[in-house]
Amino acid sequence: MAVLNEEQTMLRDMARDWARTQSPVTAFRKVRDAGAAIGFDPGAFAAQAEMGWTGVIIPENYGGSDFGYLSLGLVLEETGRTLTASPLGTTTLAAASALILGGDEAQKQAWLPRIASGEAIAALAVDEGARHDPRAIAATAYKSGDGWTLSGTKVFVAEGDAAHLFVVAAQTGQGIGLFLVPGDAQGVSRVSRNMVDARSHAEIVFDKVVLGADALIGPENGAGLLDQVLDRARAGVAAEMLGLAVQAFEDTLDYLKTREQFGEILSRFQALQHRMANQFTQIELMRSVVEGALEAIDAGRDDIAEKVSLAKATACETLHLVSREMIQLHGGIGMTDEHHAGFYIKRARILENAWGNAAFHRERFARLAGY
Repeated sequence: MAVLNEEQTMLRDMARDWARTQSPVTAFRKVRDAGAAIGFDPGAFAAQAEMGWTGVIIPENYGGSDFGYLSLGLVLEETGRTLTASPLGTTTLAAASALILGGDEAQKQAWLPRIASGEAIAALAVDEGARHDPRAIAATAYKSGDGWTLSGTKVFVAEGDAAHLFVVAAQTGQGIGLFLVPGDAQGVSRVSRNMVDARSHAEIVFDKVVLGADALIGPENGAGLLDQVLDRARAGVAAEMLGLAVQAFEDTLDYLKTREQFGEILSRFQALQHRMANQFTQIELMRSVVEGALEAIDAGRDDIAEKVSLAKATACETLHLVSREMIQLHGGIGMTDEHHAGFYIKRARILENAWGNAAFHRERFARLAGY
């Protein structure tokens, strides 16, 4: 478990208090029932921006606080516990990371202050198939005059319905490059997708979108940059997954302590105690590797990729277990829409596949380790 400094502790506590009082699971139910394509409450996101969460990883000279990835991970964990629907992880962490790592000064000045203030929502558009595969990219960007022309289709783009900016991976002829594409550019169209977690996962079509020379982030062969950006996105998703796992476990434990069966409190059955003990130990392991990955990013270590894949694989397996146990140990009520257990397992299954599932990251970790 990471040792937090005073600022991180205060940030975590503030996020925990806000999530519990201002954005409980009932708030997500209202978002779900509203059925809006954007999949979040703009008012709640504005409140997060006002508290400075949208600028946590952004440098101070661009309007952020530069508290680091572990600090943002603490916020994502707390909002994940209450299923808070927000572009925070996608915009502030994933898309902003592309600008921080690869953007030039003009690109940073144009977008980072807007992201830090919550004015702009950005989305990372990479995958084109049913499974995450950052090397299977068919979208193209070819030089045209003084700029570029970009074409292709991206699927399951988180926050794609509301995005003001897309960070798009495309083939340049030299390799995979990253491009800044305004959401209102001519040739950009969106198709909303109804997913089980009631969040935005749009399909975005780029039809001969004309871009300036300043649209390219980093080099034309930016596969290395894309990997760095994706690893930061994966670490953020793992932090949210940690929040889901912790809350699902605590809710299940509370239920077992109050529910009677055969004239006995369920928590007194040894078989159920064993199942809960197993979940507890797995969550503690999950916390260790997730926080370890975020700390590695902050420290700029050379094993970030290994740490992130270990964290994401562990997060996938642990949350899968805990969310499934939440349903089973709640019994019949856990299967109803009136109970919130279903919200956790649905969000869990989406996050398990975001930016690579457990199998993807086990294989990646083995390859990076030389196996």
